Amino acid sequence: MDETYDVIVLGTGLTECILSGLLSVGGKKVLHMDRNDYYGGESASLSLTQLFKKFRDGAAPPATLGKERDYNIDLIPKFMMANGGLVKILTHTDVTRYLEFKQIAGSFVYRDGKIAKVPATEMEALNSPLMGLLEKRRLKKFLDYLKELAYKTTERIVLYMSSMARWGKSPYLYPLYGLGELPQGFARLSAIYGGTYMLDKKVDEIVYEDGKVIGVRSGDEIAKCSQVICDPSYAPGKARKVARVIRAICLLKGPIPNTDNADSLQLIIPQNQVNRSNDIYIASVSASHNVCDKNHQLAIVSTIVETDKPELEIQPGLALLGPITEKFIQIADICEPTDSGEVDQVFLSKSYDATSHFETVCDDVENIYKRVTGHELVLKQRPSQQEEQDMAAHQ
Repeated sequence: MDETYDVIVLGTGLTECILSGLLSVGGKKVLHMDRNDYYGGESASLSLTQLFKKFRDGAAPPATLGKERDYNIDLIPKFMMANGGLVKILTHTDVTRYLEFKQIAGSFVYRDGKIAKVPATEMEALNSPLMGLLEKRRLKKFLDYLKELAYKTTERIVLYMSSMARWGKSPYLYPLYGLGELPQGFARLSAIYGGTYMLDKKVDEIVYEDGKVIGVRSGDEIAKCSQVICDPSYAPGKARKVARVIRAICLLKGPIPNTDNADSLQLIIPQNQVNRSNDIYIASVSASHNVCDKNHQLAIVSTIVETDKPELEIQPGLALLGPITEKFIQIADICEPTDSGEVDQVFLSKSYDATSHFETVCDDVENIYKRVTGHELVLKQRPSQQEEQDMAAHQ
C-alpha cells in the first residue's frame, strides 16, 4: 500500500466505482479502498447472512427462507431508466459486457385507495382509470408538444417517455443478481486498466499537508496521492445532513396484491394521497431477477422522513404488500458535501436520495468528474474489449 497514486477512492458505492473506472480508463493510477468486505457500500446487494448480520446482530437466517445462494438483497430501492444517464455511462465504458439486465414488468400508482397501472400503450391509456376522457385528450396534446420542446422543465418527462418507448411495459431496467452488480462491473473496468482494489481495509485518516490532501492512512501504512474521492462516511467533517430517508426491506410470500401478479414493479403513493410532503416509493423484484428464492418476492418501501416516528410514515406502503415474512428497517442520513473539494482536493459524493432511479447519481458523477479532471465527461460509445484487442494486434 505504501505507494504513490494519482487518486485514492474510498468506498465502493456506485458513484465511487463509476469514477474509479472512468479515471483508470483515462490513465490515472487509482487505489480503491473499502472498510467493508463487500462491494457496493450503501448500494450493495447482500446475502441472507450479511443481511441478518447487519440488521439482526448476526442471527442466523431461518431455514424457511431457502438457500443462501438464491439471495442478493439490495439496500437501496432504485431502477435504471432505460434511456437514462446510467445506461449511457454503461454503454460508453462497455461495462455492459459484465452484466445482464431484465426489464421491470410495470409501473403502478396508488390513487383513491386503489392501485392502478401506469399505461404503457395507447390502448392501456384509453382504458386507464387514472384520467378521464377529456384529461386524456389534453395529455396527448401535451406529449405531442413535448416532442418539439425539451427544455429543463420538460426533460424529465421526455426521459420517462423515451425510456418507456425504448422497451415498452415500463421505463425501468434492473441488473440480474441485484444492484450490487453495478459497482462490481465498474470495479472490473478499473482493474483492467490498472486500478488497485482493497476490500476489508480499515481507513484511519485522510492525511493533509498545508491544507491539501497528500494521502490516506490505514494502520501504519500511508498511501500517497494528490486527490481523494469518497462517500460522506469517510469524511464526515466535510458533509452536512440535508434530510433522512427510511427504507423497509421486506421479504414477501408472493407478488404484491392487485398488481396482476407482476414479478417486478415500481409503485408510487403520491404525497397528496396520504397527506404528506413527499411521495412513498415501493420497488419490488423477484426470483426472476436472481435476488431471492422462488417462494418469495423482495420489496423495499422508502420515503423521506418528515416526523419523529418514521416507521409510521411508511405504513401506507407496508399495508399494500400483503403477507410480510421478514422486515428490516433502515434509517439513513442524506448528506451532501459542504464545499467543492477544489481547495483541499478531497471530493465527496452525495448520499443516495429517495428517488427511484439513478439520474441524480449520474449528475453527481459528472459533476465530480469535472472538478477532479478539469474537463467535462463526454460520453461516447467506446470500442468493445474485442475491438480494442483487435486494434492492439494491428498496431
